[in-house]
Amino acid sequence: MTTTVSLLGCGWLGLPLGRELLEQGYRVKGSVTSNSAFPELQEAGIVPFRIMLSPELEGDDPDMFFDTDILILNFPPERRPDIVDYHTAQFRSLVAALQGTPVRHVLMVSSTSVYPALQRAVREEDAHNPEALSGQALLGAEGILKGAQGFDTTILRFCGLIGYDRRPERFLMRSGSFADGSQPLNLIHRDDCIGIISEVLRQGAWGEVFNACAPLHPLRREYYTKAAERSGLPLPQETGQNESPKPFKIIDSTRLEEKLGYRFTVPDPLDLPR
Repeated sequence: MTTTVSLLGCGWLGLPLGRELLEQGYRVKGSVTSNSAFPELQEAGIVPFRIMLSPELEGDDPDMFFDTDILILNFPPERRPDIVDYHTAQFRSLVAALQGTPVRHVLMVSSTSVYPALQRAVREEDAHNPEALSGQALLGAEGILKGAQGFDTTILRFCGLIGYDRRPERFLMRSGSFADGSQPLNLIHRDDCIGIISEVLRQGAWGEVFNACAPLHPLRREYYTKAAERSGLPLPQETGQNESPKPFKIIDSTRLEEKLGYRFTVPDPLDLPR
């Protein structure tokens, strides 16, 4: 029997993920919020649906969308004044909609914004009292999924997404300068995001929480200087050098590497593929 995967969110990460899962032999359904995006999904071989959480579930034929073996949730909190309440309300609506469906496995794309800046390496158990409202919203959503009945959830906490059109050169062309040069960076290439999700599905690694971040953490000044050299741009100006260093965190993905046996395609963000 062919395994069906439904992707709730087919944007910058979700669409290429859907293409890769099709290559691996899955049947893939994908959701967008506008019918205008249907042709791109159909061209890729993904069965398109219009699904929204506003925060109540809306859309066309959600019962058919949730008629799936695996559900991947890939939508960030909306930037709005009530971001925490709204995002958790979205997930309560979602969990209610999943009751009585065939969904038995859920994978949530979360973020390392759930961690406070602890001035050290952080692991999965350190997610508490995040400063960022987006982190508070995601931590609340994670808790709702963990407490739900009827399916097992694995949570992947991705750090800053890079690769393809998300390159430091583009940032430098817009600004020509950067701040907080002594900050260690937490970054992950999109190819590794897709590779890690694929491994969770292949290994059936359900009921887990994993950090997902490249194992090397260059300083911000190293990252942008290397980008300028690579692209032939003028060396960027570093601002705020006389200011006190900001608090930092270093995302530790040791558990992911050990549990899944995963080896990063881009372990060093300084060696960003073209």
